[in-house]
Amino acid sequence: MSIRQNRFRLQVAEKSIGSLSGLGLLRWALILIFIWFGAMKFTAYEANGIAPFIINSPIMSWLHSEFGVRGASYVIAVVELSTAAALIIGAFQPIFSALGAAMSAATYLITLTFFVSTPGVAEATAGGFPAISALPGQFLLKDVVLLAASLSLFLASVRDTRPKTRNSLTEEQKRGCTN
Repeated sequence: MSIRQNRFRLQVAEKSIGSLSGLGLLRWALILIFIWFGAMKFTAYEANGIAPFIINSPIMSWLHSEFGVRGASYVIAVVELSTAAALIIGAFQPIFSALGAAMSAATYLITLTFFVSTPGVAEATAGGFPAISALPGQFLLKDVVLLAASLSLFLASVRDTRPKTRNSLTEEQKRGCTN
């Protein structure tokens, strides 16, 4: 194996800082969201609700032209439910801990692009951006926190195995107060 392959070690995120980690709460909250939102994508109500975001997205608009409104929603449902499955398995398997968190982060990075591609995000009557509308603007804003949760899980899942340098010692180690 090369040095590059040994640089990072995958682990279950919650194990990185102790068994009673708040990361477990983040993982299961994300799982709940992906299962709920993913299942909702199979309904006409949700398919029509997300259509304006998808149609106006330079990243996702191809889904509507290929699959139509309902078909695009079904594709997104499968991706969201797959993300939930990876996050669930990731509670036990390190590779899935990193994979599920990466899939989750990618989801929220994409949805945050809707801020610039979806009409009506900036509230014109309040002077435009940074004033955002209740819908769709404030609806999208929650994804900032969900992205942070996803990135926290991902970073905790991927541990750098390089030897610590003198510059990375804790303050206690620098003072010679190690136990």
